[in-house]
Amino acid sequence: MNWGILATGTIANKFATTVNAMAAEGEQLAAVGSRRAESAKAFAAQYNIPHWYASYEELAADPAVDAIYIATPNALHYENCKLCLEHGKHVLCEKPFTINAEQAKELYALAEKKQLFIMEAFWIRFLPLYAKLQQMLADGVIGTLQTITCQYGFTTEGARRERKFNSALGGGALLDIGIYNLGFLQMVTGQQPQNVQTEELRLTEYGTDEYSKLRLAYPSGCTAESVQTIGQRLTRMACIVGTKGRITLPDFQYAEHMTLELDGQPPQELDFPFDVNGFEYQIREVSRCAATGRHHSSIYTPQQSIALTQLMYDIRMAWGMKFEGEE
Repeated sequence: MNWGILATGTIANKFATTVNAMAAEGEQLAAVGSRRAESAKAFAAQYNIPHWYASYEELAADPAVDAIYIATPNALHYENCKLCLEHGKHVLCEKPFTINAEQAKELYALAEKKQLFIMEAFWIRFLPLYAKLQQMLADGVIGTLQTITCQYGFTTEGARRERKFNSALGGGALLDIGIYNLGFLQMVTGQQPQNVQTEELRLTEYGTDEYSKLRLAYPSGCTAESVQTIGQRLTRMACIVGTKGRITLPDFQYAEHMTLELDGQPPQELDFPFDVNGFEYQIREVSRCAATGRHHSSIYTPQQSIALTQLMYDIRMAWGMKFEGEE
């Protein structure tokens, strides 16, 4: 497909690199839009993009663009997705999809009405390792799930820190990286938690979260612990324990490797290297679905995306953490 990129921040660079690496598959960058002309022009030059625009509206109106990747801050996703759909473009929107479930439902319904494809760019959902992991769990390889742990943390400073925690932009660790933890748990359990307890919480001077430790209980009886933080380095490790053994992922985000340890047997190392950098699998899914007239993915469904959005909203509300401008 011919891709447009809406916004030129850090994640947009990774997306552009990936699309350029997929040229042999027919993927190409057609245009980029930014609110600043110099940003759009520089980004276009860096990635050999033929057209650049100094507004999102002009990008959305470009007839050469089939699909648009949205890479703006969290709080802007709803209006940006709506703009692109109204202009007849397929949409891949960076996670978190929206800041509440009502916005998410409205966007999925609009895409359906417009006969367009839309998906939250929860890229780890599409990794080859996770297809194998879900099959192993469905086959009962490690028995009945008992406990799951996952953690993710990084540090940031200066202007980037301010941006990450900015309440008006939908900032904080939960929506930025906690979504990976919660989405991972959704993949592994195939369920929504019936109970979520916050064991620890630290808020910043901006009124958004920098650290939280969550305890989740699932209808199956499985429990999970999720730690997410911006301000502390934590390896992105996850461990899934069942009645017959365990599966460990040294990095559950860049998930190319896992270790299977069954009771009484030597560990098995399983490798699933990326073709490019991991982003290629979600891009292929968008192209596949759009080419076959689908409006959403069957691998990561609107229902799963909405449920994850609702879960994060409920957690925030339990903390009393409303974003600036949020009713």
